[in-house]
Amino acid sequence: MSYEKVLQANKIIIGTKQTVKAIQSSEVLEVLIAEDADRKVTSKVLQVAQEKNIPVVKVDSMKKLGKACGIEVGASTVAIIK
Repeated sequence: MSYEKVLQANKIIIGTKQTVKAIQSSEVLEVLIAEDADRKVTSKVLQVAQEKNIPVVKVDSMKKLGKACGIEVGASTVAIIK
């Protein structure tokens, strides 16, 4: 289900640094975080999303999340933006 949201979204942001910036500038509707991503990498995104009351959805695979985004590598975090 969550991978489908990424495929259907008009605009997405891939990666932790870009996701954090987008959350801080209030552009994000929802954040997806891969369960198999390094917690050190995703913890900042999770913290900022909770502070801004942005819904966070966990998905099982970085590889599948990256594929849903149309990239060849795994993605640890993806933001669906307005």
